[in-house]
Amino acid sequence: MDEIEFKPWPKIGRGNPFKVTITEKIDGSNACIVIVDGEIVKVQSRKRFITPGKNNDNAGFAGWVEAHKDELLALEDGHHYGEWAGPGIQGNPLKLEEKRFFLFDTFRWNPDNPNRPACCDVVPVLYQGILIPETIPGLLDDLKSKETTREGVVVFYHAFRTRTKHTIKSPNGKWCKDG
Repeated sequence: MDEIEFKPWPKIGRGNPFKVTITEKIDGSNACIVIVDGEIVKVQSRKRFITPGKNNDNAGFAGWVEAHKDELLALEDGHHYGEWAGPGIQGNPLKLEEKRFFLFDTFRWNPDNPNRPACCDVVPVLYQGILIPETIPGLLDDLKSKETTREGVVVFYHAFRTRTKHTIKSPNGKWCKDG
Protein backbone atom coordinates (compact mmCIF):
# COMPACT_ATOMS: atom_id res chain seq x y z
CA MET A 1 0.00 0.00 0.00
CA ASP A 2 2.97 2.36 0.43
CA GLU A 3 3.35 2.49 -3.38
CA ILE A 4 0.09 4.35 -3.93
CA GLU A 5 0.69 7.95 -4.93
CA PHE A 6 -1.21 10.64 -3.04
CA LYS A 7 -3.46 12.59 -5.42
CA PRO A 8 -5.17 15.60 -3.89
CA TRP A 9 -8.50 16.86 -5.18
CA PRO A 10 -7.67 19.60 -7.71
CA LYS A 11 -8.27 23.22 -6.79
CA ILE A 12 -11.59 24.39 -8.15
CA GLY A 13 -11.35 27.67 -10.01
CA ARG A 14 -13.75 30.50 -9.41
CA GLY A 15 -15.61 32.04 -12.21
CA ASN A 16 -19.08 32.76 -13.38
CA PRO A 17 -19.74 30.38 -16.29
CA PHE A 18 -22.45 32.72 -17.47
CA LYS A 19 -20.26 35.82 -17.87
CA VAL A 20 -20.04 36.32 -21.60
CA THR A 21 -19.00 38.67 -24.37
CA ILE A 22 -21.26 38.45 -27.41
CA THR A 23 -20.07 39.76 -30.76
CA GLU A 24 -21.70 39.95 -34.16
CA LYS A 25 -20.87 37.04 -36.46
CA ILE A 26 -19.80 38.80 -39.64
CA ASP A 27 -20.70 36.88 -42.81
CA GLY A 28 -17.48 36.80 -44.80
CA SER A 29 -14.43 34.58 -45.05
CA ASN A 30 -12.27 33.53 -42.10
CA ALA A 31 -8.72 34.85 -42.37
CA CYS A 32 -5.56 35.19 -40.31
CA ILE A 33 -2.30 37.14 -40.38
CA VAL A 34 0.70 35.41 -38.75
CA ILE A 35 3.45 37.70 -37.45
CA VAL A 36 6.72 36.33 -36.05
CA ASP A 37 9.68 38.46 -34.90
CA GLY A 38 8.05 41.59 -36.31
CA GLU A 39 7.49 40.15 -39.80
CA ILE A 40 4.39 38.85 -41.55
CA VAL A 41 5.40 35.26 -42.24
CA LYS A 42 2.09 33.67 -43.32
CA VAL A 43 -1.43 34.57 -44.33
CA GLN A 44 -4.16 32.00 -44.09
CA SER A 45 -7.80 31.25 -44.77
CA ARG A 46 -9.72 28.92 -42.47
CA LYS A 47 -8.26 25.79 -44.08
CA ARG A 48 -4.94 26.70 -45.71
CA PHE A 49 -2.07 29.14 -46.14
CA ILE A 50 -2.65 31.60 -48.96
CA THR A 51 -0.52 33.90 -51.11
CA PRO A 52 -1.33 36.87 -53.33
CA GLY A 53 -2.40 36.08 -56.85
CA LYS A 54 -5.24 34.60 -58.78
CA ASN A 55 -4.54 30.94 -58.00
CA ASN A 56 -3.93 30.83 -54.24
CA ASP A 57 -5.59 33.83 -52.60
CA ASN A 58 -8.82 34.05 -50.62
CA ALA A 59 -11.00 36.75 -52.18
CA GLY A 60 -7.93 39.00 -52.37
CA PHE A 61 -7.04 38.83 -48.66
CA ALA A 62 -3.37 37.85 -49.13
CA GLY A 63 -2.98 40.62 -51.70
CA TRP A 64 -4.57 43.10 -49.30
CA VAL A 65 -2.19 42.01 -46.52
CA GLU A 66 0.77 42.51 -48.86
CA ALA A 67 -0.46 46.02 -49.75
CA HIS A 68 -0.96 46.95 -46.06
CA LYS A 69 1.95 45.04 -44.53
CA ASP A 70 3.74 48.03 -42.99
CA GLU A 71 0.56 49.15 -41.24
CA LEU A 72 -0.40 45.59 -40.19
CA LEU A 73 2.90 45.10 -38.33
CA ALA A 74 1.32 47.20 -35.55
CA LEU A 75 -0.64 44.03 -34.70
CA GLU A 76 2.66 42.64 -33.34
CA ASP A 77 3.69 38.98 -33.06
CA GLY A 78 0.95 36.35 -33.03
CA HIS A 79 -1.89 34.86 -35.02
CA HIS A 80 -4.44 37.58 -35.76
CA TYR A 81 -7.75 35.99 -36.70
CA GLY A 82 -10.67 37.82 -38.22
CA GLU A 83 -13.33 37.92 -40.90
CA TRP A 84 -12.60 39.23 -44.40
CA ALA A 85 -15.83 40.79 -45.68
CA GLY A 86 -17.09 43.06 -48.41
CA PRO A 87 -17.87 43.13 -52.13
CA GLY A 88 -17.56 39.69 -53.76
CA ILE A 89 -17.51 37.79 -50.43
CA GLN A 90 -20.64 35.85 -49.38
CA GLY A 91 -22.82 38.28 -51.35
CA ASN A 92 -21.59 41.24 -49.23
CA PRO A 93 -24.52 41.10 -46.77
CA LEU A 94 -23.30 44.18 -44.86
CA LYS A 95 -23.28 46.19 -48.11
CA LEU A 96 -19.72 47.35 -47.50
CA GLU A 97 -18.25 49.60 -50.20
CA GLU A 98 -14.82 47.97 -49.90
CA LYS A 99 -13.41 44.80 -48.39
CA ARG A 100 -12.57 45.06 -44.68
CA PHE A 101 -10.77 42.86 -42.16
CA PHE A 102 -12.64 42.51 -38.84
CA LEU A 103 -10.40 41.27 -36.01
CA PHE A 104 -12.01 38.77 -33.61
CA ASP A 105 -10.01 39.59 -30.44
CA THR A 106 -12.25 42.26 -28.88
CA PHE A 107 -10.27 42.14 -25.62
CA ARG A 108 -7.01 43.14 -27.25
CA TRP A 109 -8.41 45.45 -29.92
CA ASN A 110 -10.91 47.33 -27.77
CA PRO A 111 -11.41 51.11 -28.12
CA ASP A 112 -8.81 51.73 -25.39
CA ASN A 113 -6.03 50.15 -27.49
CA PRO A 114 -4.57 52.91 -29.70
CA ASN A 115 -2.33 50.50 -31.67
CA ARG A 116 -4.99 48.91 -33.89
CA PRO A 117 -4.11 49.55 -37.53
CA ALA A 118 -6.59 51.88 -39.21
CA CYS A 119 -7.00 49.37 -42.04
CA CYS A 120 -8.56 46.87 -39.60
CA ASP A 121 -11.94 46.89 -37.92
CA VAL A 122 -13.03 44.79 -34.93
CA VAL A 123 -16.16 42.63 -34.79
CA PRO A 124 -18.86 44.62 -32.99
CA VAL A 125 -19.45 43.77 -29.33
CA LEU A 126 -23.22 43.49 -28.85
CA TYR A 127 -23.29 42.52 -25.17
CA GLN A 128 -21.02 41.93 -22.17
CA GLY A 129 -22.30 40.61 -18.87
CA ILE A 130 -24.21 37.74 -17.33
CA LEU A 131 -25.95 35.49 -19.85
CA ILE A 132 -29.65 35.02 -19.23
CA PRO A 133 -31.98 32.91 -21.41
CA GLU A 134 -33.41 35.94 -23.26
CA THR A 135 -30.05 37.46 -24.22
CA ILE A 136 -29.22 35.52 -27.40
CA PRO A 137 -32.76 35.42 -28.88
CA GLY A 138 -33.09 39.15 -28.18
CA LEU A 139 -29.81 39.96 -29.94
CA LEU A 140 -30.73 37.76 -32.92
CA ASP A 141 -34.09 39.57 -33.19
CA ASP A 142 -32.25 42.92 -33.12
CA LEU A 143 -29.95 41.76 -35.92
CA LYS A 144 -32.92 40.58 -38.01
CA SER A 145 -34.36 44.09 -37.86
CA LYS A 146 -31.27 45.68 -39.47
CA GLU A 147 -31.47 47.00 -43.03
CA THR A 148 -28.66 44.65 -44.07
CA THR A 149 -28.55 40.88 -43.79
CA ARG A 150 -26.85 39.67 -40.61
CA GLU A 151 -25.53 36.18 -39.93
CA GLY A 152 -25.79 35.86 -36.16
CA VAL A 153 -23.72 36.10 -32.98
CA VAL A 154 -20.67 34.52 -31.36
CA VAL A 155 -20.78 33.97 -27.61
CA PHE A 156 -17.48 33.89 -25.68
CA TYR A 157 -17.79 32.20 -22.28
CA HIS A 158 -15.17 33.83 -20.03
CA ALA A 159 -14.87 30.99 -17.49
CA PHE A 160 -14.37 28.29 -20.13
CA ARG A 161 -12.51 30.41 -22.70
CA THR A 162 -14.63 28.91 -25.45
CA ARG A 163 -17.00 30.21 -28.11
CA THR A 164 -20.30 29.13 -29.61
CA LYS A 165 -22.05 30.56 -32.65
CA HIS A 166 -25.75 31.19 -33.08
CA THR A 167 -26.94 31.90 -36.60
CA ILE A 168 -30.21 33.35 -37.80
CA LYS A 169 -30.80 31.34 -40.99
CA SER A 170 -29.43 27.94 -39.90
CA PRO A 171 -29.59 27.67 -36.09
CA ASN A 172 -28.73 23.94 -36.21
CA GLY A 173 -26.00 24.32 -38.86
CA LYS A 174 -26.25 24.79 -42.59
CA TRP A 175 -25.84 21.08 -43.27
CA CYS A 176 -28.80 19.98 -41.09
CA LYS A 177 -32.15 19.32 -42.74
CA ASP A 178 -34.04 21.37 -40.16
CA GLY A 179 -31.41 24.11 -39.98
